Amino acid sequence: MMATAFALKKPQIKTELPGPKARSIIEADSQFVNPAYPRPAFKLVAQRAAGVWVEDVDGNLFLDCNAGVAVCSTGHCHPEVVAAIQEQAAQLIHMCGTDFYYRQMPELAEKLDEIVPVARPTKTHFANSGTEAIETALKLAMHATGREKFIAFFGSFHGRTLGSLSLTSSKIAQRIGFKRQALDVVHVPYPNDYRNPFSAEDCGDGGAAQGGLNWIENRLFKTTTPAEEVAAIVIEPVQGEGGYVPSPKGFLSGLRRICDEHGILLIVDEVQSGMGRTGKMFASDHYDLKADIVCIAKGIASGLPLGACVSRADLMDWKPGAHASTFGGNPVAIAAALKTIELLERELVANSADVGAYLKSGLEKLKDKHNCIGDVRGPGLMLGVEFVTDRSSKQPDPELRDRVEMASFERGLILLGAGPNSIRWSPPLILNRENVDVALEIFDDAITSSR
Repeated sequence: MMATAFALKKPQIKTELPGPKARSIIEADSQFVNPAYPRPAFKLVAQRAAGVWVEDVDGNLFLDCNAGVAVCSTGHCHPEVVAAIQEQAAQLIHMCGTDFYYRQMPELAEKLDEIVPVARPTKTHFANSGTEAIETALKLAMHATGREKFIAFFGSFHGRTLGSLSLTSSKIAQRIGFKRQALDVVHVPYPNDYRNPFSAEDCGDGGAAQGGLNWIENRLFKTTTPAEEVAAIVIEPVQGEGGYVPSPKGFLSGLRRICDEHGILLIVDEVQSGMGRTGKMFASDHYDLKADIVCIAKGIASGLPLGACVSRADLMDWKPGAHASTFGGNPVAIAAALKTIELLERELVANSADVGAYLKSGLEKLKDKHNCIGDVRGPGLMLGVEFVTDRSSKQPDPELRDRVEMASFERGLILLGAGPNSIRWSPPLILNRENVDVALEIFDDAITSSR
């Protein structure tokens, strides 16, 4: 399969799903592996992958439009990334960069200083994941400001460790059983243009964006949350788990203004939206936004575990021992990240913008065809499709969404849900127009068969 992976045209489903080998592995998984993992209804047991194609243990071939949840930015097992990993693994796998030194760590930090939308100069803490990057940002904000309160948004996902979980509010399953929040966080409705959560009085003439800003300034700051006690506002420029919802025009610049006026730090979570996903290197770049702290993970290292918290250098003045990580910034993961960024800058950010626009146009045509599609949204290859009972009522239809997700899988297309009733399109950034045509044909058939 690997030798011909890039020549494939369509998925190939050879067995029932899951197949016999897959069922055996799923059974062992249920016996020995943490049952809290949020597996979808469909069961994929991957064996190998290349480019945009995934082969399961029974020999079924799938077109991947999920990329390991927006992680495999350069595609599966990109040969240049694989070579960089192999070369580094043969020289130095681990040395603990928080105790010792090696050239890869400052090399990547210097590159991030160049590309991350934070006012330079910057400093970077390396972690293993997105939630660890967020935990770093929270600690740093408290340390730098001497404040303890945070503002986050309903529908957000920032991780499941206790600090980041205080921010996360996309599903009750993520919180139930864990008692009170570890941190003092107040949540604000996210300004969704399709489902504006604010009243006409809140919005004035400024739509959902102005409604969100007014909610913070005229409600929170005047009732429960004194501005002078807020350490940071934490925002996803495009909500991920909340349904792939982009921030409306004017909202992020308004948050920047509020933060500047009150000495509040602006933490931007680019874990899912960063690294070329939206057709620019970072989603913030669409808004000309400069944050105080940016958190990165997922697509930064093409599948190896790496997170980064990049801040203004003047904020990161804490002393040795205040925060560290044994495995964060592992040399092999950094080698993958440096090659990933090279590929993104060379061609894949541009491809994300071009092919993303082509995919979005195709999805909008399906919206015209199917009244059950209420909204198609997002930039680049970070696109959300929201399912409704009908467009006039906008009544969410999560059951239909689930059926479409399953029907797509049965036809060889890997997609995942996001939010209560949306499907996310987060394919590898190497996706081409021919792949898009195949995916749209399958998606169209899946919708038709699921209604």
